[in-house]
Amino acid sequence: MKDTDEVLVEVVDGVGRLTLNRPRALNALTQGMCETLLDALGAWAVDDAVTAVEIRGAGERAFCSGADVRSIRQRVLDGAEFESFFRVEYAVNALIAAYPKPYTAVMAGITMGGGLGLSAHGSRRIVDATSRLAMPETIIGFTPDVGIAWQLAHAPGELGTHVALTGDAFGAGDALALGLADAYAGPGTPDAPLAAASWIAECYAADDPVEIVGRLAQHPEPDARAAAEAIRRRCPLSVAVTLEALRRAATMGGVADVLAQDLALVRTLVPRPDFAEGVRAQLVDKDFAPRWQHARLEDVTRAEVLACFGDAPAAD
Repeated sequence: MKDTDEVLVEVVDGVGRLTLNRPRALNALTQGMCETLLDALGAWAVDDAVTAVEIRGAGERAFCSGADVRSIRQRVLDGAEFESFFRVEYAVNALIAAYPKPYTAVMAGITMGGGLGLSAHGSRRIVDATSRLAMPETIIGFTPDVGIAWQLAHAPGELGTHVALTGDAFGAGDALALGLADAYAGPGTPDAPLAAASWIAECYAADDPVEIVGRLAQHPEPDARAAAEAIRRRCPLSVAVTLEALRRAATMGGVADVLAQDLALVRTLVPRPDFAEGVRAQLVDKDFAPRWQHARLEDVTRAEVLACFGDAPAAD
């Protein structure tokens, strides 16, 4: 094990310890990191000398900020193969969800996107006062993946729909309420402002994203109107696809089924101009002014959404 390794792998007193070791990049995941995680977890699953697994991030800022989407964007722009990254990442997520031994994730600091895939499927998920969680994919022209639609679809009171469509970050208390964490390291009880917001259940209980945004925009609560404005800034196709993905995930059999859906959406969404444009605006040029293919959510057709899932539109 070297300090320069992107994942530190060791066994101490029978506990397999994994440390994501790209602190300057907020421990963003590369394909090589995912391959290392898959190999270590696979070996420990059948090793009687390893009784449990713990994973954490190096540095003080992040557990894991997600996938290194800038490199994935570059692959797409270069016409290179990109699907293998997601295949390996999702294999790690599936293994964690079915892991035969206790798996503890310490979700300190930024825990977003792929970071939730490495933590939220575990048997013990620990958050603290520094934890900032999000699935911000609608901001970059993608959709919440890594199997998290399973948890979000089963979260109480449409909390999962809110965080999936807006992509906004939330803290430890709401992570507990959403079912993405189950233990808080620290004194007292953390605040959970989303869980306390009755307008979320009122506004998001619909299957039409335009209807949801309309309800939010007309609600007297300022935070609801702010959510409408946030969703309007997200990629319109991503918002519509994400809502459909959540509703489908609610009737699936488990994380493995959701991951299969995620891979299908990778194949249709990542090659689209919206993904490259979203990553450019958010992470490359950082002008935060993406030019989406659809000007408005109302411009996204049902046929376009179904096509992203590989479905043909129903005949009239």
